[in-house]
Amino acid sequence: MKNIGFLSFGHWSAGANSQVRSAADVLLQSIELAVAAEELGLDGAYFRVHHYARQLASPFPLLAAIGARTSKIEIGTGVIDMRYENPLYMVEDAGSADLIAGGRLQLGISRGSPEQVIDGWQHFGYAPAEGETQADMARRHATVFLQMLEGKGFAQPNPQPMFPNPPGLLRLEPHSEGLRDRIWWGAASDATAEWAAGMGMNLQSSTLKFDETGEPFHVQQAKQIRTYRAAWDAAGHARTPRVSVSRSIFPLMDDRDRMYFGRGGTEGDQFGIIDQTRAVFGRGYADAPDKLIEQLRQDEAIAEADTLLLTVPNTLGVDYNAHIIESILTQVAPALGWR
Repeated sequence: MKNIGFLSFGHWSAGANSQVRSAADVLLQSIELAVAAEELGLDGAYFRVHHYARQLASPFPLLAAIGARTSKIEIGTGVIDMRYENPLYMVEDAGSADLIAGGRLQLGISRGSPEQVIDGWQHFGYAPAEGETQADMARRHATVFLQMLEGKGFAQPNPQPMFPNPPGLLRLEPHSEGLRDRIWWGAASDATAEWAAGMGMNLQSSTLKFDETGEPFHVQQAKQIRTYRAAWDAAGHARTPRVSVSRSIFPLMDDRDRMYFGRGGTEGDQFGIIDQTRAVFGRGYADAPDKLIEQLRQDEAIAEADTLLLTVPNTLGVDYNAHIIESILTQVAPALGWR
């Protein structure tokens, strides 16, 4: 069995074939797609976060709005770039959105990917401390965020407050119990996966990973997941962690599907350089359902993960993306034992 969600990159474009032409379009359609996905029986609605781009950026208003319109579906991110975040303010935003959603947030955070501008986090008022790298700063912000989510008092109360205080040190409010266990780290390497396990975070692994062995992407990703789980066990955490992978999967059911994706999904992995590091990019899948099923059986990382995030072409509109989701849930997932 798999927990299955969609992952939207949240693009908008004025291009001729785009159904999402403005920021308002992508925000409102993201809410509608989450509602439709819940009605179809999907388990999660996840969204990418990018700055300085025609994509979704500040996630918490969107997550809160989806939480108010739905009742069952998990709502998450993949991922929030912690280089850009004030971790204390983020605790308040996350707590508010999680309470509105009734405890359904699943927040993916990470060091982030290359952005549209040089050192964009500087414009947000952040800079690495002396001797730190960008990645170090992101981990520092993440560590503070996790500590604050525990809900322990840390701030000295004013002896003459405007309103009466509870006894002891004060914590950030509103506090959402259990959210600390629903934080995920997006790891591009085995080492960061091990670090995430030690910190007690769930693991998000996407379709990009640093090339550490030269093996096919899904093999390296499966090894990363096993490395993560071994590190989790060694850390002695009490709960069972969750692990997600993301994939582009398109069952070719009708002429529209063949028009959009009929030539895709047969390519292999791709290798390239990202942040001066050799990386491997996983293939997509697009084929008739029976052929898709056989191809997906061979994906070792999907087999290792408990959660699968389906990347959706959000600019094609809510109805078409709901069609893709329904096709996977009815024509592919049952034969693979995901449902």
